[in-house]
Amino acid sequence: MSFLSATPHRPTVTEREARQVAEAAREQDWRKPSFAKELFLGRFRLDLIHPHPLPPDEAVQRGEEFLAKLRDFCETKIDSARIEREARIPDEVVDGLKELGALGMKIDTKYGGLGLTQVYYNKALALVGSASPAIGALLSAHQSIGVPQPLKIFGTKEQKDTFLPRCARTDISAFLLTEPDVGSDPARLATSAVPDGDDYVLDGVKLWTTNGVVADLLVVMARVPKSEGHKGGITAFVVEAGSDGITVEHRNAFMGLRGLENGVTRFHQVRVPAANRIGPEGAGLKIALTTLNTGRLSLPAMCVGAGKWCLKIAREWSAAREQWGKPVAFHEAVGAKISFIAATTFALEAVVDLSSQMADEDRNDIRIEAALAKLYGSEMACLMADELVQIRGGRGFETAASLKARGERAVPAEQILRDLRINRIFEGSTEIMHLLIAREAVDAHLSVAGDLIDPDKSLSDKARAGANAGVFYAKWLPKLVAGPGQLPRSYGEFQHGVDLSPHLRYVERSSRKLARSTFYAMSRWQGRMETKQGFLGRIVDIGAELFAMSAACVRAELLRSEGEHGREAYQLADAFCRQSRIRVDELFGRLWTNTDELDRRVVKGVMSGTYTWLEEGVVDPSGDGPWIADATPGPAQRENVRRPIR
Repeated sequence: MSFLSATPHRPTVTEREARQVAEAAREQDWRKPSFAKELFLGRFRLDLIHPHPLPPDEAVQRGEEFLAKLRDFCETKIDSARIEREARIPDEVVDGLKELGALGMKIDTKYGGLGLTQVYYNKALALVGSASPAIGALLSAHQSIGVPQPLKIFGTKEQKDTFLPRCARTDISAFLLTEPDVGSDPARLATSAVPDGDDYVLDGVKLWTTNGVVADLLVVMARVPKSEGHKGGITAFVVEAGSDGITVEHRNAFMGLRGLENGVTRFHQVRVPAANRIGPEGAGLKIALTTLNTGRLSLPAMCVGAGKWCLKIAREWSAAREQWGKPVAFHEAVGAKISFIAATTFALEAVVDLSSQMADEDRNDIRIEAALAKLYGSEMACLMADELVQIRGGRGFETAASLKARGERAVPAEQILRDLRINRIFEGSTEIMHLLIAREAVDAHLSVAGDLIDPDKSLSDKARAGANAGVFYAKWLPKLVAGPGQLPRSYGEFQHGVDLSPHLRYVERSSRKLARSTFYAMSRWQGRMETKQGFLGRIVDIGAELFAMSAACVRAELLRSEGEHGREAYQLADAFCRQSRIRVDELFGRLWTNTDELDRRVVKGVMSGTYTWLEEGVVDPSGDGPWIADATPGPAQRENVRRPIR
């Protein structure tokens, strides 16, 4: 791949080159079955998730014992109001988490970690995140995407022996990919790692380095130039945060997560031993994406915790607050919001627990399931928090500190809304997640027919692709016509008082309809399909709802079979599925009836200045300065604000 550069430090790439970089980083093969992948292909493989997989008894015991200790710590040692007030997690709290072993929840016991399963790791994040979302973010960034996870999958024995014991008990880690001018387009990544003997020399600037201010170890993505003996490309390194030449130039402040230790980190002539390289040169993005396959589950896990808290506050407040002679909960306008919060929390927990258990069993490929969980969890949690603020009325907009000062219960409803907002951006924005999931969802089509729409392919390649596509679609398309969803007695095992079988039949029918819609769109737009981001986003949102409905029904049946809140679980699953079906029907309608084309024309007008008259009549309070900060490599010009916690 060639890179042209307007300046020595900033690669500029074409759209096609950027797509090639992203495509090369994908896992190309599907070696294991995937429920969500099959769902997008019109095949409702309920057998892949039902009966609901369960953790071994030993894992449950170990997990529950840790949760009990963590709950006590959260209740007695964490002052969420103080963290919000001081915009910092007290050092003694971080030290206490280290002593508890919380830094090593996912690290194997042979390296000094707790060796929790993904299921219990996520339960722990939901718990601690409810006490302080900033602490949840610290622990998640450290273990889900920081040093432990990539080393677990790709590290050498020496790297694991060296770094994992530190990560398990004492050292906080961070993941550094984003740059001031590089977000979801890593092809433009500018931080360099130049080979020099047995070392690499790092130069560049990284932005939004969660944990970067307090980190001891960093995972850094940098571009190795191609040269003799060096394949080059974006590469991952473990870097000591205290190395000469590393400067944390600024601690960022945000609208939420005020205790987050997130900064701007500059590398100037930083020497990193070649032994600290993770995987081969050029494998950095693939390592990052593979790490995120399960790492993404940490965010929806904390969204589950947020949903549970929203439900608790909504229930307690709506019973205490009376209007027009009865509690506000029993006014339909408020009751509908409470029902939405309860049903959605149940479904979101079902999605996270199911995906986590599948990750632990490692029988299925869950890359789409984890991505759907992140997408769906982050969007629905924001809606639940927004509804809680509305239920609370003026008190929902008032800060907890103000409520306390005037003698009322200090409920931080507005804070949770601010804290949750970043989850729609963290670890892949909603818009990027739509495109990522859509790419995986149409992988089977591109595998057989991709060459037909590739302008660079020869006529012979297109002819060969046409023949392969003909064989595939001749077998696949007829199967989309009819299925179990049309048989009135299908999924009858989900009928216990409340009947969930109609919802599963709906999922099966909708799965086939979704696949037909995707095929029709590919036939209609062909090579332009990738530009139809509105359509692709709706396709993915439908898939997310169908996955959530499936998980909710399977979880309800699990709870019923175990005799634990079975009747109530069936009621919540039924409520969620009925709400979800309304959203799915609307999304199907919007696949073909929408304003996408009109929106594109309006955008062209906005960007060409046609509507600048509409902006008149206001003042802009924004300060001066560039839209994107300069990230030219070189020595630091600012004080180092790094503060390791020891």
